[in-house]
Amino acid sequence: MRHFRIGQGFDAHRFTAGRPLILGGVKIPFQFGLEGHSDADVLTHAVMDALLGAAGLGDIGTHFPATDNAYKNIYSLDLLKKVAHLLSENGWTAENIDAIIVCQEPRIAPYVDEMRKNISARVPGEPEVSIKATTTEGMGFTGRAEGIAALAVSLISRAKEDEHA
Repeated sequence: MRHFRIGQGFDAHRFTAGRPLILGGVKIPFQFGLEGHSDADVLTHAVMDALLGAAGLGDIGTHFPATDNAYKNIYSLDLLKKVAHLLSENGWTAENIDAIIVCQEPRIAPYVDEMRKNISARVPGEPEVSIKATTTEGMGFTGRAEGIAALAVSLISRAKEDEHA
């Protein structure tokens, strides 16, 4: 018998000049990157928060604070591996991850398969990963092309102790 939990994550960063744009561990050709302490990979950050939340293990700010220079410019997929280790230590396996990237530009579709593979390969259980992208039809900070947001939901499971043993 399995015990299941669901978690959700959200992240947003503004565009800035002079940095690469990294989403799901993929470097995307674009005139701006995202501002942040790490590589500012909003997709991976949302996924990490969804996984940590489902397991009841806090959030990425607790585990990887922006005040710690050890995480300055760190590749977020390396942080995802650390989150995966925390899940495994606590007996959790990821069943699936569903995420959406919200931005007016750049076009995300050509990079989705590589993002999916990058995320799945670093999470215990190599879950099914779905990534979609959408715009906000010119509304809000993403619609004005000021930045990118991402939302993620995860389902995790672990073996449930037999209550009658």
